[in-house]
Amino acid sequence: MKHIAVIGAGTMGNGIAHTFAQSGFKVQLIDISDASLKKGLATISNNLDRMVSKEKISEADKKTTLDHISTFTSIEEGVKNADLVVEAATENIDLKLKIFKQLDEACSPETILASNTSSISITHIASVTSRPSQVIGMHFMNPVPIMKLVEIIRGYNTSDAVTNTIMELSKTLGKTPTEVNDYPGFVANRILMPMINESIETLYNGVAGVEEIDTVMKLGMAHPMGPLQLADFIGLDVCHSILQVMHDGFKNPKYAPCPLLVNMVRAQKLGVKSGEGFYDYSESRKAEKVAKQFAK
Repeated sequence: MKHIAVIGAGTMGNGIAHTFAQSGFKVQLIDISDASLKKGLATISNNLDRMVSKEKISEADKKTTLDHISTFTSIEEGVKNADLVVEAATENIDLKLKIFKQLDEACSPETILASNTSSISITHIASVTSRPSQVIGMHFMNPVPIMKLVEIIRGYNTSDAVTNTIMELSKTLGKTPTEVNDYPGFVANRILMPMINESIETLYNGVAGVEEIDTVMKLGMAHPMGPLQLADFIGLDVCHSILQVMHDGFKNPKYAPCPLLVNMVRAQKLGVKSGEGFYDYSESRKAEKVAKQFAK
């Protein structure tokens, strides 16, 4: 494989594009607007700058990585010559089905179609294409350039050849691919999301405060980040969507989103992306932190 198309220039999409480009692949990054693409490229450039400052890569490596990425606002144009397409759009089943129908029509018959979905059925996504044996899940972890795991999800019809190809491809990116079967939430989120939801329930029921809950899980369970802070970084809307997918898929009340999570999403308190979730990420809060550091 030489040419990789990535659908979506948001947090996951630009991270996936960055990772492939840094590994020497030609990347066609696709989004619906030039503004989104410029923002995605700026994020990649900033992340590469941090790697340069830490002497993990050189300035020449940064330039080469950015030169490997071209941008498109048209799926039809962006997927030309693509050996693999990785879809990293919003976690919305209707949107993903629409995109995969377009990809099936626009891509060559040999192209493998992958989704970065964190919970939605690969079998369902594949069903809207004429190539279900060539549809697979590649669930990268955030931040993509740093996290080693790629959850490889086989749909009901995904072929052994495609699975083996994607497993080996993931290794060339310096990742550790782990094969799982196609059930709601797969492995990562089937275990993680109920824990996050139960943490929110614990807060909702007044058992303890935000920092107290996170402290117990960090110091008592050796988690690098507390579940409420992690939810903020994932995005509370994303957590809500994944829980809904699992609730619908398993028909089990234990996956029902906590009422507090539902209300926070309705109020657009989505975590880091909105500036406020369980913690405050606003500019005023950042300024306050800087002031305290100087005061010390």
